[in-house]
Amino acid sequence: MRIHHLNCGCMCPLGGALYDGFSASPFAHLVCHCLLLETDAQGLILVDTGMGLQDIQRPADRLSGFFRVMNNIRYDKRLSAWQQVVDLGFRPDDVRHIILTHLDFDHAGGITDFPQARIHLLQRELQSATNAQSWLRRQRYRPQQWGSRDGWRGYADGGERWFGFDAVRAIDDLSDDILLVPLPGHTPGHAGVAIRHGQGWMLHGGDAWFYRGEMHHETRHCTPGLRFYQWMMRSDTQAWRTNQQRLRELSLQHSHDVTMFCSHDARELQAFAPRS
Repeated sequence: MRIHHLNCGCMCPLGGALYDGFSASPFAHLVCHCLLLETDAQGLILVDTGMGLQDIQRPADRLSGFFRVMNNIRYDKRLSAWQQVVDLGFRPDDVRHIILTHLDFDHAGGITDFPQARIHLLQRELQSATNAQSWLRRQRYRPQQWGSRDGWRGYADGGERWFGFDAVRAIDDLSDDILLVPLPGHTPGHAGVAIRHGQGWMLHGGDAWFYRGEMHHETRHCTPGLRFYQWMMRSDTQAWRTNQQRLRELSLQHSHDVTMFCSHDARELQAFAPRS
């Protein structure tokens, strides 16, 4: 398996280093860290899709005005997963599967760019997104991004253990080297995606944490902006805190076995894809 690390979105909220920990300007730089997996048997697999082509072309029709302003989203076709798949020499139709950490607007916007792909996610997330009754859920979940839900596969919690996490399930029809790791808290059906490769395991943690300082240290360290954003977006405070602590322990105890990263930390993405 060959793994490509992609930046499929750019958000520049006012606050600079108070968000990302490094920007000298008044505006921060947050990314949408997605993966493109090249497999022999299943073609291309996307892990999250970031912002889609239609989000970039018609943001007012697809995205919440609240998050467009708050996150200061930048609209650049070059950052779409569709364009980056093409730039790597593939056809968009080569993307056979999309695995989602969750259905927030900045993770699921590219679904309609790959209509032939099968969508994999936790069933709880699909149920939460399609029954979005609160104001915040209606802003974060944008059904207009998804198109038809034909070919979607929702997974119940349950399965084998993975580094102490209780409920892990291999994706149907795919290799046992790709697992969904339920990590509720940010959203009810949020999940990490674990991928086994030659050097061990890689865990795409989605939005289970937002800042590099939250892992690999005994004590959590997070910038004020991202601490507030996580607090605002959490669906279950206790589950969010519990899973983040468990992930922190994983990062400390199994640093040689599991490489971990989240969705929006630009420094983490840069470590894998310097040109991003």
